[in-house]
Order: sequence, then C-alpha cells, then structure tokens
Amino acid sequence: MRPALVLGPVQFNWPPEKWRDFHFRVADEAPVDCVHVGEVVCAKRAPFVAPYLPDVVERLERSGKEVVVSTLALIGGERDAAMIRELVAGTDRLIEANDLGVVQLLAGRPHMIGPMVNVYNEHALAFLAARGAVRVCLPAELPAASLAALAAAPDPVELEVLAFGRVPLAISARCFHARAHGLHKDGCRYVCGNDPDGLAVDTVEGRAFLAVNGTQTLSHAYANIAGEVGAIMAMGIGRLRLAPHDCDMVGVATVFHRLAAGEIELDAAQARLRDLLPGRAFANGFFHAAPGHREIRQALADPE
Repeated sequence: MRPALVLGPVQFNWPPEKWRDFHFRVADEAPVDCVHVGEVVCAKRAPFVAPYLPDVVERLERSGKEVVVSTLALIGGERDAAMIRELVAGTDRLIEANDLGVVQLLAGRPHMIGPMVNVYNEHALAFLAARGAVRVCLPAELPAASLAALAAAPDPVELEVLAFGRVPLAISARCFHARAHGLHKDGCRYVCGNDPDGLAVDTVEGRAFLAVNGTQTLSHAYANIAGEVGAIMAMGIGRLRLAPHDCDMVGVATVFHRLAAGEIELDAAQARLRDLLPGRAFANGFFHAAPGHREIRQALADPE
C-alpha cells in the first residue's frame, strides 16, 4: 500500500503572495494527500499570510487534500498563547501541536503531534495517545531501530516521518537572524525574509554546518530518505512528510509519489532530486544511527 504523502508547513518567511501561490500550485498539481498550514516558527509572521489563509484552505480542500493546522514550536508569551487558544476554538480541523503547552490545551480532543515534540519511545507514544493524539510525526533524529519499535507499539496512532527537507533541530526565544544583522528581536525588520531557505551558518574553518531561520536552527543538509522508503513502508509507517523549500516542491512530491508506487527506480529518483536541488547536500545519517549530516548511499535492507 502506498504511503500517504504529506506537505509540512512552510517554515520560512516567504512573501505572502508567494506563500499563497505556492499552496495554490500544490492544490492543483502536487500528488500529496495532506497539507499543513500555520506558523510554526515566529508568531510575528502569521498576520502577513492570514488574509490569504481562507482561500488557500478552500483551494486545498476542494482539490481533495486534507488540511492540518500546525502551531508554534515555542509559545513566547501570553500573546502567543492567546493566538493558539483562539485558533483551537475556531477550527474543527486536525491541529498539530509542536509545543507541550499546546499538547495540554488539546488534551481530550483528537490532534496531531509534530516533529518538534520529543517522542522517543513507546511510553511517550502511549501517553500522548491516551490524551487524544491520533497521529505523530516522529523526530527526524530517530534511527531505524527506534522507528521500527514505535511502529510495532500497540497504540492506534498513525506515524509519520520526515522524508525530505532541512531537519528542524532546535527553537529559541532569541532571533538568530536579527542578531546576525545587528538587530533586536522586537525590531527585526523581518530580515529572515531575505533567506527563503534559511541563512547558512559555517564553522570557523569555513565548513557548512547549520542554517538558521529566525528563532529556528535547521540542518545544513536536506534530509532525503528516498533510499529508505521501502524499509519505512515495511515497518508499517504509512506517512512521509516533505518539508517545503524554495524549489520545485511539486517535482519533489512527484518523485516520492512515483518511488513509493514503484513507478521509478531509486537511482532515477535520486538523480531527479539532485536535478531539482542542484548543489544542495543530502543526508540520511540519522536513519542509519550515524551522524545526521552524513549521506549513506546504501539503502537499509527491509526488516525481517
């Protein structure tokens, strides 16, 4: 059975019209089953896309795609908390919690757990399921053995893994983008908008290391577990998440769709992804219990 393809929330500060048009194209052309909307990094960005949100949601749902509302990875104060409470009260759609405070707010209501909540073992999964979680996007740093153990847990929770995109590593109350430009967070001038895929961070030796996106720290390399899709499907994990980036995401989604359906060989899929993202580094080390930045070419054999 083909896994469901999920397009995660846009994590970057794109111009509102670009954000709208991106989702319109996804609605019309992308072979994905589910699309996340909502601000996960900085609450200050949310008002810019808010005028376009109803039309985007309507277009996505009209195309047959499920819409999930993602929420902030860090609640920065009462204003953020009030925004989340208003959102929860105002929608019947599935909400993704990326902060434990939101998990508490959603207790007793069917909801989703995002990849920035640490779900590392069966006990955490059972705890969250008992409080109403029906779907969990697992943290990207989990190795195959942990994914398999969670997939074998008895709790009736849908599991999802990050298949493509820069890995969300951390969130902070401090805005790294503003600091890099000599600005304060409250007067940031929204400089994060200058870097639609994040601002590269190098080591003192000049080696590519990380990327920052406002208050968020991301991996430098793009997670790409195309070679492990077969193993993930064999575990019983039925959802693959693609993180939006400033590239042809319809093309990326098409590659994963065809790969999961057996319509394209792995070598051809990898070649197409490299064509779509020239010069970008790919990584799958976490899956193989190796350093996360590494790209391990050989695919893991399907578990017995």
